[in-house]
Amino acid sequence: MPARRLATVAAATALAAGPALLAGTGTAHATGDHGRASATVLRTGLDVSLLNKTVNVPLAVTLNEVQAPETARRTALTARLDGVDGGKAFTVLRADVADAGATATAAKSEGHTELAHARLHVPGLPLLSVIELAEVTSTATCEAGGKPVADADLLGPVTVLGKKVTLTAGGTTDVKVPGVGEVRLDLSKTQTTSRTAAATALELRISVNPLDLNVAEVDGTVTLAEATCESPSAPADEAGQPPAAKGEDDAEPAAADVQPQGARAGADLAETGGSSATPYVAAGAAALVLAGGGTLLLARRRRG
Repeated sequence: MPARRLATVAAATALAAGPALLAGTGTAHATGDHGRASATVLRTGLDVSLLNKTVNVPLAVTLNEVQAPETARRTALTARLDGVDGGKAFTVLRADVADAGATATAAKSEGHTELAHARLHVPGLPLLSVIELAEVTSTATCEAGGKPVADADLLGPVTVLGKKVTLTAGGTTDVKVPGVGEVRLDLSKTQTTSRTAAATALELRISVNPLDLNVAEVDGTVTLAEATCESPSAPADEAGQPPAAKGEDDAEPAAADVQPQGARAGADLAETGGSSATPYVAAGAAALVLAGGGTLLLARRRRG
């Protein structure tokens, strides 16, 4: 009786494990993850020195900063700093158009910004704009399985500290105004990798000495029209591998070359329909046969 129970348990265990293993080695359908994207119309990282540089306060503000999926369209930004104009609010940026948007799906992620007819101010220069511009845009697009693309453009005239300037795409322009300060501008900065893209329409390095409203010096950076993206993960095929790009002339593989999931090289499983779990099923069947044979032998001995 103990031998018969042991054989029966072994057979049941093998048969129970067989389907589970078959399910584990069956076709796997993997789905791609959503990508990521962001967009920002304006970001400042400025240090403001007050009272002859005895007090330093940061001016770190953003306008229309979004993460996918989101949009924003505020066209003005104000800030307050203790010690600047009695703590009253002052305008940092005002524009006719200031849009930021970011989207992300399993197929594509994209960030885009647009800024039009804008004026940027810093503390201590309430009447003189650091920069006036007609229009800037930036776009970063990342498609699953494709090459990321980053693009930034500046359209129309640009005025820096009251001076009209001509900017060079991908280059640096320095503008100096005696008694006011200096602004260094980097136009159309883009960067791409195999899965990411980033575009900045305009980046300003500001160093001004307004000597007004108790402000001694303003130093730091301002970023205008920034967009970033990260590609979604490409869906995997049935073997768990990313799909390869297929040309128009690529022929479909012959049916005879396709082996079931988990088949080893050289095995004849394509004809039998078996898989790597086949030995477990066979072992279970053998255990049942042995159990049945043991039961029959015990019954004959009892009758004898």
